Amino acid sequence: MGVNQRALVRMTEAEIDAYLSVYRPATMATIGPDGLIHQVAMYFAWFDGAVHVISKARAQKIVNLRRDPRCSFHVETGTRYEELAGVNLAGRAEIVEDPALLWEIGLALNELREGPFEESKRERIEQVLSKRVGVRLRPDRFISWDLAKLPPGSYPAAGS
Repeated sequence: MGVNQRALVRMTEAEIDAYLSVYRPATMATIGPDGLIHQVAMYFAWFDGAVHVISKARAQKIVNLRRDPRCSFHVETGTRYEELAGVNLAGRAEIVEDPALLWEIGLALNELREGPFEESKRERIEQVLSKRVGVRLRPDRFISWDLAKLPPGSYPAAGS
């Protein structure tokens, strides 16, 4: 019987937490009014066991989530097979309109991109948050992979 490679490449909770704590783009998917998937590129902050984003309040993804909160997030890195790593999260998203939590999301995103908060950045962050809402996704499902965990030589032949 062969080796279960899926089990070999799955990330631990700590590895998932570390992977999602790095500033990188993701793809967010919601369900459009016609039932088709609506995907958009997003930057996100991972804290308190949830993905957090900000968006214009009238954006299609927000309209979609108000109608149907089902959402997935896909984060992936690597260019060669043996470097591929990622996490796919899915669940029901919550629209965040509370100013205190919205500020926390904006601050977290800013710190990921630009480093520790400085008071001189407050006005710019507040401007970014104007007319925006947050989204918090506490995942019901995680799928993860880190192909660097595979033993050397176990990679498939090119083109397979």
